[in-house]
Parts: sequence; structure tokens; C-alpha cells
Amino acid sequence: MSFGAFSLLPPLLAIALALMTRNVIPALFCGVWLGATMLAGGNPAVGLYDTFDAFIIPSVGDEWSVTVLIYCGLFGVLIGVLERSGGAQAIAHWISARVASRRGAQGATMGLGVLIFFEDYFNALTVGSVMRPITDRMKVSREKLAYIVDSTSAPMCLLGPVSTWVVFVMGLIGTQLVDMGASGSEYLIYLSTIPLNFYAWLALGLIAYLVITQWDFGPMAAAEHRARTTGEIMAAGAMPPSERHTLSDSVVNEEQARKRNMLVPIGVLLVMIPPLFLWTGNFPENDLVTAVGNAKGGLSILLATLLAVVVGLTMGMLQKLFDFREAMNIVVDGIKSMTLVYIILTLAWSIGSVTSELGTAAYLVTLAEASLAPSLVPVLLFVIAALVAFTTGTSYGTFAIMIPIAMPVAAAMDLSLALTIAAVLSGGIFGDHCSPISDTTILTSAGASCDHIDHVRTQLPYALTAGSAGIVAFFVAGLTGSALLGGASGVVVLLTIAIALRLLWGAPRKRVATKVN
Repeated sequence: MSFGAFSLLPPLLAIALALMTRNVIPALFCGVWLGATMLAGGNPAVGLYDTFDAFIIPSVGDEWSVTVLIYCGLFGVLIGVLERSGGAQAIAHWISARVASRRGAQGATMGLGVLIFFEDYFNALTVGSVMRPITDRMKVSREKLAYIVDSTSAPMCLLGPVSTWVVFVMGLIGTQLVDMGASGSEYLIYLSTIPLNFYAWLALGLIAYLVITQWDFGPMAAAEHRARTTGEIMAAGAMPPSERHTLSDSVVNEEQARKRNMLVPIGVLLVMIPPLFLWTGNFPENDLVTAVGNAKGGLSILLATLLAVVVGLTMGMLQKLFDFREAMNIVVDGIKSMTLVYIILTLAWSIGSVTSELGTAAYLVTLAEASLAPSLVPVLLFVIAALVAFTTGTSYGTFAIMIPIAMPVAAAMDLSLALTIAAVLSGGIFGDHCSPISDTTILTSAGASCDHIDHVRTQLPYALTAGSAGIVAFFVAGLTGSALLGGASGVVVLLTIAIALRLLWGAPRKRVATKVN
């Protein structure tokens, strides 16, 4: 059964309720329930039953979902270990001694986000947790922290040469090459998309511009003005999803806080990821590129995180910072601390399953099946991918839907394969940045300990600015065939919009008192 335009109702309801009520959990649940009811022929009682039986329970039981949930739990434990052992505290003090301004705190946040390019979940949780006490001290709003973290995590996963996202996209490209009977290396094709991923580059460029100039606009300008003038880093009534993870200076005595208590576990995590990628990809039975392409990215990160947790706990016990029983309490508390994230992720996956059953993405794709000029195809793919990601809340799902469409279209119309794939990847990140039901956006709110709806509301104008510049960049690149001209035009539009919005929608101005005689 085809629902046509009505297939948009569940995700739109979830998004509208999330923005109106400032509570994403009931909004997501209502969206899933509405979709299940539609699939049940309009019977709300059967829809409620199917909400759990057909969507929520299967979403939790899916192998990938379970891997992510376990990984999130382990990462919650790792955060607890770094906090309890004083490692994160020592790193925060070390960075704080070198950060003397709001600009420096924001720049350091961006720099750390760029360095952690191999996994978006890890990036979102790590950078937010480590930089939070520093940005708090410098009176940077939690909304600004969350924006910088969110807008570096996903883009860097697609601009870096190796990441969990790269593995996923390579798998899609390789499968499509086989179906098309085409030759070529999926990894080399992926590398060719990196310079053309205009939205990712523009999103990073916008962060750099905002950090250097400190010229915010929209709701973010108001949030920054509040934090700068009153010291209130969050809005009144804000409900951060992971407040427990605030790094406290009172956890460990300053003499006991050692940087190695963070650097060594994180080092273990980083060092173990490449060999685990190769191991799960059956290297050396498979060659290096094939092994990387076949690797189980989620499982690799999970195992690396587990090893980092074991090392961190061992170091803490050897330094007599806690005993074995306390170590087990850290494990339990770390898993518990991610409960809200588990719930939101589960509902986000469930509504993604609902939209898949309703044919939401398929409906959006059919809107673009009419004959088009070849130069418009990259722009159209970018816009459709953005809409799919926005309504479903998943970049991965968007890539899985759109890449099998984009590659045959590129071959049929003799278009640049790299440009069409890059348009899908850029659109997926753009829609993901705008969507309150995106799992990366949710985890960013958790890592930065920022009210989720406040994060979405303040980030949206920035994402739309970079997205508008991205549309121009893909249009020019498709029209001229030049990536350089496309990128340059995108930068010009980005700066023009940012400066105009700063002038029209900038920070509140101070009132000047006039003496009346």
C-alpha cells in the first residue's frame, strides 16, 4: 500500500512535537505510534501493539543497534573512568592553562573535533565531555559547544580517510559497482568524493569563521549573549540529557590527577582501532583495502573501547584511586548514565523503521524522477538526501537509499560519479544536522550536556547557512564541471549569508542611556 504524501506525517509529527514540547521522547513515541496506526489501517489499538511488536522491540534487537547500545554503555563507563581517575580533570586543567579566552576555548573544541575523525559517536561524546568544563569557565554557552561538536563530528567522519562511515559508504559503493557491472576500487572512488563533499567543508569553514570573528547570529547569538553577560551557560529550564558527565574538580585531588590516566586509555583506544578493523575484515586472508571495506566498524570500536575501559580501571586500581568494588560501581554507573540516550536512540531507530515501511524516502525520491538537466542532478540529489535524512534522522539510512540511485543515474547521464556520490553524502549530513531525531545530534547533546531542543534550535540557522551555500556549490560544479569553481562559489555565498545574518539577526545590542535635562 502506498501512502504517498501521507508517509511524511509521522516524522513531521515527531519533529513538530519535539520542537513544541521541548521533549523528544514523547514526540518520537507519538511519531512511531502514528506510523504504526497508519500501517494498521487506522486502528490506534493495533497501532499501539505494533509500535512495540513491529518496531521498538525489533529495533533494539537488531545486531547493529545492539552493537551501538553496548558501545554507548561502554563509552559511558569510559567517561566515568576518566572522570573518577582524574585523567579528564588533568587534561582539562592542562588545556585550561593554555586557553585564555572564549575564542581560544571554541578554537580548541574545534581542533579536538577535527582530530577525532574516525567515529562520530566517539567524537560527539569525547569532545563535549572533555571541553565542557573549559567552555563553561570561559562563559561559552552549552548551545555553542554542542554546535561546534556536532558540526565537526559527522563532517570529519566523511573527510577523513578511515572511519566507521567510510567503511559503510565503501560497502554501498562496492555493492553498486557489482550490480552495475562496473570496475574500480570502492575505496579510491570514496577518496575522490572527499574534495567534492562541499557541505562538510563549508560546515567546518563556518565554524572557523564564527570562532575567529565571534560574530554569531540567530538564537545562538542570544545564547552567547546570555552566557557572556550573565554567566548562565544554559537557558532557564534546560534539561540536558547527560548532566552526570560534568567533570568535577573535586573528584580527585590535584596531586593525584595525572594526564596519563586519560592519555593512556584513549591511546589504547586509538591504537587498537586499526588492527581491529583489519581483524574483523579478515586480514590477511583479504588484502588491505578489502579488509578495511569488509570490517565491522561498530564491533571494532566496541572492542577497542572495552580494552580502553579495562586499562583505565586497572590504572586507577594500581594507583589506589579506587578498589575493585568501586571499579565495578563505576561500570554500573557508567551504563546507567546513558539510559536516556538508549531510550532516545531506540525511538529514533523505530521511527526510521516506520518511515521505511510507509515509503517516506521512496515518495521523496519519486518527486525527482521527471526528466532533468544533467547540471541539476547533483543539486537535486543533495536536496533529496537532505530531506530524507531530516525526516528519518539517519545519515546511514539516507546513504543506503540514495547511493544505489545516484550511481546508476550518474552512469546513465554520463555525470561525475564522485560528484553525485558526494552530493548524497553532503545532503545526508546536512539533513542530519537539521533533524532533532538524528542519533548523532542526540549524542552530541549528551556529550555537551546541552538541552537537546536548544541544541537543535540554535544549530539550525547555521546548518541552513552552510546548506544554502552547498546548494550553490553543487549547482556551479554540475554546471561547469569544475570542483574548484563550485567550492569557491560556495565559500562566497557562505560568507555573504553569514555576514548578512550577523547584521540583521545578530547579538542583542546594549542600550545606550540618554540623559534628559
